[in-house]
Amino acid sequence: QVQLAESGGGSVQAGGSLRLSCVASGRALREYNMGWLRQASVRGRDFVAAISRSGSSTFYADYVKGRFIISRDNDNNTVYLQMDDLKPEDTAVYYCAADEKMEPRPGWYPLGHWGKGTLVTVSS
Repeated sequence: QVQLAESGGGSVQAGGSLRLSCVASGRALREYNMGWLRQASVRGRDFVAAISRSGSSTFYADYVKGRFIISRDNDNNTVYLQMDDLKPEDTAVYYCAADEKMEPRPGWYPLGHWGKGTLVTVSS
């Protein structure tokens, strides 16, 4: 089974940038569809972005299109989320997720493996 570890969160001002990283261990990253979800309230975790095993297909939530880019480096077992033009409403705990069966799509919500999350705080 794969273990996921997120890093790169922090506190930034509106308009700033952060790059989140998710390192997988235990299994080869290339076996998994990967993505990012975030939790900002008790409503639960919302889809942010997802990427196919090869990296050829990516999907984004409407509220991050044009600002966030998901990418992966299978040789280094790492998935990234580059976040630009951050807004206060982006404040949340961001979770890395992996699923070997569920193909990425808008609204992707995997039932597989999750990291413990990394906090992103954006101030106005």
